[in-house]
Amino acid sequence: MTPILRLENIYKRYPGVLALDNLTFELNAGEVRALLGKNGAGKSTLIKLLSGAIQPDEGTIHIDGSPVALTTTQDAFKKGIYTVYQEMSLVPDLSVAENIMLGRWPLTRWKMVDYAALRRIAEEALQQLNITLDVKMPVSRLDVAQQQIVEIAKALSFNPRLLILDEPTSALAASEVDLLLQIVRDLAKSGRAIIYVSHRLAEIPRIADTVTILRDGQLVDTITIAEATPQRITDMMIGHEWTRMTHANVKMQDNAEVRLRVSNLSQEGHFQNVTFDAHEGEVIGIAGLLGSGRTELLRAIFGLEPVDTGTIEIHGATVEKPSPRMMKSLGMAMTPEDRKKQALLLIASVQDNLTLASLDRLNSYGIISPKALTDAAQEMIVDTQIKTPSLDVEINTLSGGNQQKVVVGNWLSIRPKILLMDEPSRGIDIQAKEQIFLLIRDLAKEGLTVLFVSSEIEEVLDVADRILVMNQGNITHDLSAGEIGLDKLMALVMGGTYGGIHNE
Repeated sequence: MTPILRLENIYKRYPGVLALDNLTFELNAGEVRALLGKNGAGKSTLIKLLSGAIQPDEGTIHIDGSPVALTTTQDAFKKGIYTVYQEMSLVPDLSVAENIMLGRWPLTRWKMVDYAALRRIAEEALQQLNITLDVKMPVSRLDVAQQQIVEIAKALSFNPRLLILDEPTSALAASEVDLLLQIVRDLAKSGRAIIYVSHRLAEIPRIADTVTILRDGQLVDTITIAEATPQRITDMMIGHEWTRMTHANVKMQDNAEVRLRVSNLSQEGHFQNVTFDAHEGEVIGIAGLLGSGRTELLRAIFGLEPVDTGTIEIHGATVEKPSPRMMKSLGMAMTPEDRKKQALLLIASVQDNLTLASLDRLNSYGIISPKALTDAAQEMIVDTQIKTPSLDVEINTLSGGNQQKVVVGNWLSIRPKILLMDEPSRGIDIQAKEQIFLLIRDLAKEGLTVLFVSSEIEEVLDVADRILVMNQGNITHDLSAGEIGLDKLMALVMGGTYGGIHNE
């Protein structure tokens, strides 16, 4: 059987970096191939190459046994290749149908948009997924899972033979992940080849037929799903250069300073009567499903969103009318969930992005010296182990893991006493996660108070001293991380019971 895709001796070079190094592999119709690797392993480069966004310096791409040149995204579309990226490309104010056929709206003979045809084509694309949506509804009214489905339906409207899915579940809740994985399996049964990129190793046995692992631009191996144990995958992804972090969860002493006190905090529709204390040097993880109110709670504490009732105290003093500027002045920092939309200036340099939050600290009588900026940025490069060719390159040239480290470094540069982190490991690889969380633990030993949200329950158990379980806007449990197991915590997060412990 002739493979639908064959990459042969592919090289892609950037200044100082060999992004793809003699890469060769094949993919058959109806096959789901998981593509795994650390940030910087070459996954993003490979995806861009297959989508026509960039071209290889050496090597050939074969479709159905014939060499092809993918010099533009339109070339990729014509060859039946479509990519659904992690960062969705929908236009919020347009309808589902308008987004599915964006740029290809059918016209009447009077050169007006043929909305009847537009909606019919959109509905046919959704029917391939066995999904029913109101195609006239604005995308802004859909939840994240439904928006992801619209992205895939948009891809299917091109009738692709090879579909590339880049971290499609990174922002989905567990029940939504189940639906998406079933959709992917159904698409493979229809004969489409699928490349599936994910950092969630637990998904891989449920979705993939084969697994390709990249490291430092090279193909380590392609193995069957039966061979792809989590330990083997991890070993191939990171080699022998990394040992997984372990730490003893800290039991706070009775006399530890309360840095942050939240009392009866409520925001209609998101959370209610939230009360907890966070101490000096304590790392608190918030475990909850999407929609439980986790993100809204962090944003409210940092003053990004108003609250209806309740109080926030820092160092024992009530904060009246919290705002980000005020909270920052009181020693609080926050890294948001969506780094590209909420935390980074993508066309600015690494140095600029590392010093945004600390400009007032570096300001001397209204003047900021270039040396002060460079010194501050270089300090964060070292502290957060950011890999970058220089301080001057644009931030969007770095891998996702290094971009996330820049977000963290930017806020650490203000030398905060309290750090709020919303999904600090979203869409980054194992090693980058470990480096970020090791940094958190080291800073906590020096007295930093950390409150973080993560959809990965294992991370909460691994990193936190205490865990606040959040369900439907309520803090249902306040637990010591050292006294709870994964199965118990998962049950509580899902709103159930475990071992006689019930949600309050």
